[in-house]
Amino acid sequence: MRDLLELQSLDMKIERCRAQEREIPKQKGKFDLQKKRLDEELAACEQRAKTLQLEQRGCETEIQQKQEQIKKYETQLNNVRKNEEYTALLHEIDILKKQIAVKEERIIGILVELDEAKQKLDEDKKRIGAEVSRIAAECAKIDGELAEAVKERQALEGRRAPLSERVDSATVRKYERIRAAHSGGRAVVPMEGESCGGCHVTLRPQIVNEVLAGDKMHSCSQCGRLLYFPGNVGMAEALEGSGQDAAFS
Repeated sequence: MRDLLELQSLDMKIERCRAQEREIPKQKGKFDLQKKRLDEELAACEQRAKTLQLEQRGCETEIQQKQEQIKKYETQLNNVRKNEEYTALLHEIDILKKQIAVKEERIIGILVELDEAKQKLDEDKKRIGAEVSRIAAECAKIDGELAEAVKERQALEGRRAPLSERVDSATVRKYERIRAAHSGGRAVVPMEGESCGGCHVTLRPQIVNEVLAGDKMHSCSQCGRLLYFPGNVGMAEALEGSGQDAAFS
């Protein structure tokens, strides 16, 4: 029974390591969200600068087109013979010049906004870069914790085969079936008074006496767990083997 309890204690430790391996990577989830938010923030700043540059080029293109159109109208002025046509061309030229003035004024505004956007972008790149570096360091720390959990589990698993060989093979198979039925929880539980330490059902007097005697192994008729009397194996071994951990009960 001591060997079986030791095997159970080892399996509980292995299961705790596996639970850590499942939980530790989840810690990176919040950092992934932070990283995504920072990337989106930086992309928005960069897009703002690109949008202003595109608008500036658009204004410059329109100004160039309107200036070319003015040149054409000015050439036509030399060829018109009617006053109304001459006046109409002058009017069109005046409209184009006013439109050019509006675009030129807008370009000045864009340049001011662009300087501010570039300055903000530089500041954001530094701030976001520092945040990303911090997140990377936190994720590296989490990866280190995961590697340690894996290493610990592998070391524990390396001890399992020699330990299980010390227990009767039929008992090990029964232990494995019971443990699987209880989702990796305890397969071997102490008898508490006259009750099962797993499901707490009251045991028959004959079973209680035989467990106390320690002559043969009994299973609880309710939950199927293997029963033992702590006094037969020593309190330290009983406590260790019982795996007193709510997460795995």
